[in-house]
Amino acid sequence: MDIKRAGYYKWVKRKDELNSYEEKREVLKPLILEWHRKYPSYGYHDIAAKLRAHNVGFNFSDNLIHKCCKCLNVKSKAKHYQYKKSGGEHRIYSNKVNGNWNANKPLDIIVSDMTVLSNKGKKYEWTYFLDTYNNEIISSHFSSKHGDVKPYYQCLDDLLKRLNKKQTMPTILHTDQGTVYSSRAYEEAHQDYNIERSMSRAGTPTDNPIIESLNGWIKAEMACDFHFWKIEDFDSFMKWYVRYFNTERPSSKLHYKTPIQFKTEMGFG
Repeated sequence: MDIKRAGYYKWVKRKDELNSYEEKREVLKPLILEWHRKYPSYGYHDIAAKLRAHNVGFNFSDNLIHKCCKCLNVKSKAKHYQYKKSGGEHRIYSNKVNGNWNANKPLDIIVSDMTVLSNKGKKYEWTYFLDTYNNEIISSHFSSKHGDVKPYYQCLDDLLKRLNKKQTMPTILHTDQGTVYSSRAYEEAHQDYNIERSMSRAGTPTDNPIIESLNGWIKAEMACDFHFWKIEDFDSFMKWYVRYFNTERPSSKLHYKTPIQFKTEMGFG
């Protein structure tokens, strides 16, 4: 077989021992299973970020975590959603963002949406504002009353408290063409501030991809990891989840840092 004698005996001596690569796998596997049991919605990138944050004692690549996950048959249990065909623009507010989501600082581009969450047989309409600079939820309110406009205005009030009336650069507020967002009353509520409105085309969630994709991920995460439908104190849970989202949940967009961590490291603490 054209094998050198010294090489053969070296192999015989170490064949029953794990090499450094195999040793890392044996250490990582139970840790991966632990994080997967805690957060079933996490993919291998998220798990890798959590393991690095908790310092396992050696360096590893995301690819190694991916191979370990394949070996363990560990997969994210979050569902994915398909988008629909685009529609027409709003007659007053056009799509000012138009795919350019490169915010240079906090409060450059804010997106908002309402989604429905179910808890113990009751449906809640959850409205929140997201800062696209660091994917931070800057305001969150919900109501169990169908069609309640109050959460929309509460979120807007929270945004206005963060803004300066004398600011020269506008804050873009991008939403869908919902009834409340399109109303004259909503426009008048922020007329004293330098807010530039932008709207997605009708029935086109791809015009607001950041918050639309997060809606799906957040619901899947709440279901997989926290079983939110059976939480007793839903109000306290939602407040806790927003804090968790901003301070503990790693974001792929932010190189698996949390929104607050990223903003602080960029000098906007």
